[in-house]
Amino acid sequence: MKIKVIHGPNLNLLGTREPEKYGAKTLAQINTELENLAQQLGISTIEFFQSNIEGEIVDEIQKAGREKFDAILINPAAYGHTSIAIRDAFLGVSIPFVEVHLSNIYKREEFRKRTYLSDIAEGVITGFQSESYMFGLRALKTLVDSKR
Repeated sequence: MKIKVIHGPNLNLLGTREPEKYGAKTLAQINTELENLAQQLGISTIEFFQSNIEGEIVDEIQKAGREKFDAILINPAAYGHTSIAIRDAFLGVSIPFVEVHLSNIYKREEFRKRTYLSDIAEGVITGFQSESYMFGLRALKTLVDSKR
């Protein structure tokens, strides 16, 4: 099983950026935890990508389609609330994905309560800080296994 993890804008600042909202773990620490969990779950390949640039995220989704990834775990960050391009990229590759957010977007500003991805995602996990990623990876593993 091949899983791509995509981290959106400003997630490179994790650990120092508003830790009361996003937690104290760095992106590198989250990636290490995901690698360890993937190994425990029997996921053969997990690859990570982070960008602050919308077009690069679109390119990475398309690349995952060409490289036959089984699923994508994405934290689109602010692009979840603004990017039709990322939505269209997912529609173009037909790869199942789970959307995660570190903070509870439904307890935040009104503009954060809707995402352009949620209605096409397999599911959305929000509000559990770094555990949102772990829950998302487990969900994708279960989903992909159920379709085999």
